[in-house]
Amino acid sequence: MKLEDIPQAFARARRVAVITGAGVSAESGVPTFRGEEGLWRNFRAEELATPAAFARDPQLVWDWYDWRRGICAKAEPNSAHLTIAAMEQHYPEFLLITQNVDGLHNRAGSKKIAEIHGNIWKARCTKCSSKFEIPETPLTEMPRCPDCKSLARPHIVWFGESYDVDLLESVLQFLSRTELVLVAGTSGMVPMPVYLTQHAMQAGAHAVDVNLEDSQLTPVVDASLRGKAGDVLPDLWRKVQSQATA
Repeated sequence: MKLEDIPQAFARARRVAVITGAGVSAESGVPTFRGEEGLWRNFRAEELATPAAFARDPQLVWDWYDWRRGICAKAEPNSAHLTIAAMEQHYPEFLLITQNVDGLHNRAGSKKIAEIHGNIWKARCTKCSSKFEIPETPLTEMPRCPDCKSLARPHIVWFGESYDVDLLESVLQFLSRTELVLVAGTSGMVPMPVYLTQHAMQAGAHAVDVNLEDSQLTPVVDASLRGKAGDVLPDLWRKVQSQATA
């Protein structure tokens, strides 16, 4: 697919999927919480976001997540989030698949979302697995299940854990019949976005990635748009709307 063909392809499509990664939220000031810039009290994310860490010291893990929640609460959806929400209103069939847990897509107005890594504003009971929202920040105590009163954990897919099977199956079913996949703000270092994109392409979809630089997805997709998602997506969407009304 040539770059000049992308707006027309999106203008003609009726079934579209968008996959977003940390780069989209980074433009709103949400750090990745990994690597040197993600250090917290000398801990790395890989040391805290695990079932073993929670079993060993749940208060420490909740303190870390509460710190993260405070950062996310101060962030605002950017133009990429808003453009994706506008796309949802346009297409008869649409699905946003996000790795991000910060809730910014929800706040931008997106409704048809598959949060494959979970949501930092939700908790899950460690005993009965009930899920519930925890909107307050800062937390005054570790959340407990409203049903059975047992200790709850963050509703996040941690290192060493599997994806929600039912959620992943519904995502794969949608991707099996989509026409276009737009992948924004992910390097592809986490394998799932690449796997999902390839799954859609094998079923006949075209794929476009938006990133600051070449990534693991670049050799996979049909075309690449370089730049910040907050700049590229609004510009692309204006062109798509122009094509749709031409």
